[in-house]
Amino acid sequence: MTRGVGYGRRRRSSPADWSPPDTDGVRTIYRRLSRRYGPLDPPHSDDPLEELIVTVLSQNTSDVNRDRAYAALRARFPTWEDVLAAPLPALVEAIRPGGLAPTKAPRIKAILAKIREREGRLDLSWLRGAPTERVREYLASLPGVGPKTVACVLAFSLGRPALPVDTHVHRTALRLGLIPPGLGAGRAHEAIEAVVPPRIRVRMHVGLIRLGRNVCRAGIPRCAECALVDRCPAAPLFLTSTLQS
Repeated sequence: MTRGVGYGRRRRSSPADWSPPDTDGVRTIYRRLSRRYGPLDPPHSDDPLEELIVTVLSQNTSDVNRDRAYAALRARFPTWEDVLAAPLPALVEAIRPGGLAPTKAPRIKAILAKIREREGRLDLSWLRGAPTERVREYLASLPGVGPKTVACVLAFSLGRPALPVDTHVHRTALRLGLIPPGLGAGRAHEAIEAVVPPRIRVRMHVGLIRLGRNVCRAGIPRCAECALVDRCPAAPLFLTSTLQS
């Protein structure tokens, strides 16, 4: 007889069934992701304000469309003062390639207006020397800026040990048991940073995104191809063994 692999029905789990993974287990996940996907080098931006706006543009869209929107934005409005002074319809049109432009354009203007009101200019370079908690508090107080955007600026511009939770990271972290079942993306940042050591947080973010895009997809994941299948609490809920004669 041969053993085949099929997809079975999922069984719901509850937070009561969950316990935090140990550090050795988390490091094993990280090492396997590194072996499977190669160097987990994060993107980098030297300008915190640039990273902030890029992250707003990245919401609910692909990297390709985000980059198109940002390139179009800076081509039409070369300075942040130009962006802030731009008529809203013109700004919407400029960032349309990124999707949700009618929502993102007023958010970008509101963020820039608040920064200029506070700082007297459109410059966040002072964040580089500020304590991490001060940076978190400042960014989170800006209009429409949530935990993911804060974490992206910390990780990709300031080189701080943050782990941004996008849709791929959230999905894979839930399935791998890194965060409790049912925990929303907003609250997941604190939970996942509590179990992932600071030195590997940014690269773990990159690895989980690659896992989510390539294997651990929404709907039915490709568990049979996953380097973490033997360590994943969710894998038995998706995979069932069938006997063939």
